[in-house]
Amino acid sequence: MLSIYKRELRTYFYSPLAYILSGIFVVVFALNFLSQVISENGISRFIFGGQLYFASFFLVMLIPILTMRTFAEERRNGTEVLLMTSPVSVPQIVIGKYLAALTVFLTMTACSLIFPAIIMIKGDLFVSIAASGYIGFILLGMAFVAFGLFTSSITESQIIAAVLGCISLFVLLIMDQVKGITTGIIRTVLNSISVYEHYKEFVQGMISLQDVLFFLSVSAMFLALIILVIEKRRWSQG
Repeated sequence: MLSIYKRELRTYFYSPLAYILSGIFVVVFALNFLSQVISENGISRFIFGGQLYFASFFLVMLIPILTMRTFAEERRNGTEVLLMTSPVSVPQIVIGKYLAALTVFLTMTACSLIFPAIIMIKGDLFVSIAASGYIGFILLGMAFVAFGLFTSSITESQIIAAVLGCISLFVLLIMDQVKGITTGIIRTVLNSISVYEHYKEFVQGMISLQDVLFFLSVSAMFLALIILVIEKRRWSQG
């Protein structure tokens, strides 16, 4: 698993993709941060949770692009067969690739720490809200990365994997917006499966075991689905 992780990590950082996505993420984050500072006339009492909530919407586009090549490229280049016949098991391959993509996401997230640092220096940061917001942001990213790997595992086209991932995550975003017009059991069900409903608790400064387990379960579910998809393809190829 460690060899797969190192191999994937080198692929990310030896190509411009990780740097471009990190740069875009930081620039968009900075622009929104600056607009909020201007509208608030300073950063004397700045609630950072809103910044992270805004940034989570941008992950809908960034994460599928980050993960689109993980399995799709192996299939397109014909190297998946070689990978599957290696001594490394399928679960180890999946987890190694997942951890590599997650490392890039965490690196990208770490770049945004400069903004709460600025608030701490120039104003008064609500540390508990910022900390819980980052915990939720990382858990959300973990789930999105797992889903992005899943879309990459079911196609050999990187473009299709990215588009499918973006559309699917966008549907989740829309679902969270429209559930307000529903009532009764429908709204209850939508609230229970809405990733953003669980994420809102974190950006508001509240951490619950239920929300943590939700995101960990979603991540584990998609990783398990990837393993099933690859195992099925492996056995069908003899």
